[in-house]
Amino acid sequence: MAKILITGMSGTGKSTALEQLRLRGHATVDTDTDAWSRWVRLPDGSRDWIWREQAISELLSGHRDGHLFVAGCKTNQGAFYPLFDQVVLFSAPVDVLLARVAARTTNPYGKRDDERDAILGHLEAVEPLLRATATAEIDTTVPVERVVRRLEELAGS
Repeated sequence: MAKILITGMSGTGKSTALEQLRLRGHATVDTDTDAWSRWVRLPDGSRDWIWREQAISELLSGHRDGHLFVAGCKTNQGAFYPLFDQVVLFSAPVDVLLARVAARTTNPYGKRDDERDAILGHLEAVEPLLRATATAEIDTTVPVERVVRRLEELAGS
């Protein structure tokens, strides 16, 4: 019963992979909702969308039935790494990411210029940090079926 974190920049395919995993009978949680994440005000006045610590702790400590795949990319996720069996970074080239966020209909993020600029900034500043702490990386330019099979392999399926 592995617990796998799927992380990465917007447009890497986290939600798509989660949906396919769910259809294959796995427990999945997309943390980009108010149930799992919350806005906080930082000392500099900016805002950050972070995990709700108690909710994530309860999810990870209470899960006992089958593999659990959790997706998200939050500044406080590293505090929970010891509770995961694998931390999997999804990656793709910048042109792929921008094309995906422009075309997707399930999430409005990435449509505006400032949001695309933020994605580019995160790709430069955040992705290397994620890569340094990930236990595995998957290039999501391959078909989603291959991505999902690799996640299942990492879980021990």
